Amino acid sequence: MREYLLCLAAAAAVTYLTVPLARALALKWGVIAQVRDRDVHDTPTPRLGGLAMLAGLLAGLLLASKLPQMSAVFVDDARAPVALLSGVAVIVALGLVDDKWGLAAPTKLAGQILAGAVMALQGIAIIWLPVGGTLVLDPVTSALLTVLVVLVSINAINMVDGLDGLAAGIVGVAALAFFAYSYLLSVEVGFERATMATLVSALLVGMCAGFLPHNVFRARIFMGDTGSMLLGLLLAASIITLSGQIDPTAIEGGTLLPALLPILLPVAVMVVPLVDLGLAVVRRTRRGRSPFAPDKQHMHHRLLEMGHSQRRTVGLLYGWTAVVAGTALALAFVPVGYALLILIVGLMVVGYAALLPRILRATRRKNQAGDSAPPARTGT
Repeated sequence: MREYLLCLAAAAAVTYLTVPLARALALKWGVIAQVRDRDVHDTPTPRLGGLAMLAGLLAGLLLASKLPQMSAVFVDDARAPVALLSGVAVIVALGLVDDKWGLAAPTKLAGQILAGAVMALQGIAIIWLPVGGTLVLDPVTSALLTVLVVLVSINAINMVDGLDGLAAGIVGVAALAFFAYSYLLSVEVGFERATMATLVSALLVGMCAGFLPHNVFRARIFMGDTGSMLLGLLLAASIITLSGQIDPTAIEGGTLLPALLPILLPVAVMVVPLVDLGLAVVRRTRRGRSPFAPDKQHMHHRLLEMGHSQRRTVGLLYGWTAVVAGTALALAFVPVGYALLILIVGLMVVGYAALLPRILRATRRKNQAGDSAPPARTGT
């Protein structure tokens, strides 16, 4: 655990310290997020924060390669770090071009497919699924499924990146839950192949923690597509290296759900981005628009319309992520009944907080109606 925490701290510190440099480069190169009709921010803001996240990632990986226990990740499966960095190089280059000049949706999609394919062909790939026991995938199906997971993850994080601190916070919470579970497998259960997932999850937590102080409302810098696609790719890499490579039927003992949890947890940690992505695709295709056509009806937009401030909206979406991811994680430690109780109570609390502005408005209208009503007549 100590070495994971050292890598996390290194990623956080380097990310935090290099954000001012990334901001200066964005201002020098003119990579500025202008104010558009669908945007929430009201002032032009630099958007190369993803470069600082990249620096944090590289620093964490470099430190990990020098630590005695963590170096096993680079020795036991030397292809995995190369595959990860190859995918990162493609996605960062794509993000930089998009942040500077803007890219059409098909071009971005092609670049994302390339990043996923590069990782899949070099070893970061889903090789089996817990279907009917263990279903071993053929190379073509393995690569296609891996690319699909990468595409979904990248675009889910990209679409949810609409408020100050939102994407970084959600990914940070999700990565923390995934880190806890993958650490349980890699250290407590003894799955050595889980250490790459654990390391990447720890670095994700650090990158998000280092970036958030600069990005919370009012943000001094945005992560841009460079950052959001990088976070999505790394989250996908964590999911693939854990749930797609470890045979769940080999997990025995305790309260782990071997046939379910390795698949459930990745969905749970990304529940808010995935729901937002799904609703956006349905909403846009029903109107005859491209699924990638931007609009102003994402979950965070609707919460703002209900009367929440930006900070409260971000906090609510953090809360939903934490409740669902925490419930899935709890399944590894407590009986199913207790985990479901955590889910129900958590959703009730966050749901009440989300509806509170409407409840307060309805209460005020009721009180005003009562005050303006004529006094009742009394008989004589």
